[in-house]
Amino acid sequence: MNTIALICLLLTIVIYLLCKKLYARYPILVFTPIILISTIIFIGLAIFDISYHEYITYNQWLIWLLGPITVAFAIPIYEYRYLILKHTISIGIGVVLGMLVGVLIAYGFSRLFGFNDEITHSLMARSISTPFAIELAKSTKGSAELATAFTMMTGITGVVIGDFVLGWIKLDSHFAQGAAFGNAAHGFGSAKAMQRHQEEGVIASLTMVVAGLFMVLVGPWLITSLTT
Repeated sequence: MNTIALICLLLTIVIYLLCKKLYARYPILVFTPIILISTIIFIGLAIFDISYHEYITYNQWLIWLLGPITVAFAIPIYEYRYLILKHTISIGIGVVLGMLVGVLIAYGFSRLFGFNDEITHSLMARSISTPFAIELAKSTKGSAELATAFTMMTGITGVVIGDFVLGWIKLDSHFAQGAAFGNAAHGFGSAKAMQRHQEEGVIASLTMVVAGLFMVLVGPWLITSLTT
C-alpha cells in the first residue's frame, strides 16, 4: 500500500468538505471550491515534493466519478426540453463553432511554442469536459493525464473570468450566457451557470454534453488532419 497516496486521498476529501463549508458561508470567487482546492493541492504537492503519479494512485476514482456526474446533467436538460427544441439550430451552430475555435487556438499555441505531438494532442482535447477529453486524448495518442490537467485549467479559467467577460460584452440572454459557460468552461462552467440562473445551467449542461459527443466523434479526424 502506498501510504503517501492514501494520505493524499484522505486529505483531498477533507479539504473538499472544508472548502465547501467555507464557500457556503463566504460565497466569493476566491473561495470557490474548485479554485481553492486546486490551489491548496498544487502548493501541497510542490512543498512536499509529491509526484503526480503518487497523488493520482488512489485519487483516480475521483476522476472516474466525472462520468456519472456528467450523465446526471441529463435531468435538468429533460426538464427544459421544450426550450432546447426551440433553439436546436442555435445550439448546434454554437457548439460546432466553439469547438473548432478551441481546437484551432490550441493547435496555434502548440505550434508557436514548439510542443511535441503528445502535448499538442492533449491540449487540443481540452476543449470538452474531462470524461470526453480523456477518451479523445487516448484516441489521438495524447496523454489522458495531460488532457485532464489542461481541461481543469480551462474550466477554472472560465469560472474565474466568465462573469467579467460576459459583463464586458454585455451579453444579457440567459440562454447565450449558459451556452458560453458550457462551451468554454465545461463542467465547472455548467456548475457556475447553474448558480447564476437555472436556465443558464441547463443550457450550459446541454452545450457541454453535445460538445463532448461532437468532439469524440469528429475530434480524432480533426486533430489528425491538423497535426499530420
